[in-house]
Amino acid sequence: MVEHMSRVGTTYNIPPAPPDPDSTDWLDIGPLQVGVEYRKVDPQALEKIYADTEHLADLEAASPEGGFTDEGVSLHIVNPDDGFEHVRFDMFVDEPHYHYVDKAADTNTIVHFDTVAHGPMVEWTLEQLRTRLPEMLRHTGASTLADAVGDRDGTAVAEQVEAKLREIGEYP
Repeated sequence: MVEHMSRVGTTYNIPPAPPDPDSTDWLDIGPLQVGVEYRKVDPQALEKIYADTEHLADLEAASPEGGFTDEGVSLHIVNPDDGFEHVRFDMFVDEPHYHYVDKAADTNTIVHFDTVAHGPMVEWTLEQLRTRLPEMLRHTGASTLADAVGDRDGTAVAEQVEAKLREIGEYP
């Protein structure tokens, strides 16, 4: 496992857990596919996901004592051309965070969210979708996709995600 502090977050060679197809609602918005999923993560679920991969031992080594347990909404920002998830927002109850997933570098950078400085993660996430989504995609190396995402697309993503969050009872 390669772990190092990057300019933003902590970078791992462990891919993020994929969306659960039975729990994820997919939205096609402009050049993006956006998954909205309520996740319950615990050591047993992660062990099942990574059981047949070379990443299980690395994941266990990187996990806190007793394993990682949390729940909340995950928002998956995916390129529909290849199904690759470039950005994820995990708006979890205890440890909210987000991911930059760089396909070319085969890395997953996790950035812990500071609720003291930024307030509730849902509000912050919607604002990033409206105003920073192309920059966030570019940070993952997805420049072509970032160029295809315009201001209207970011606003549309935020509006549709907000509506979905209201529908599932995760946003007032």
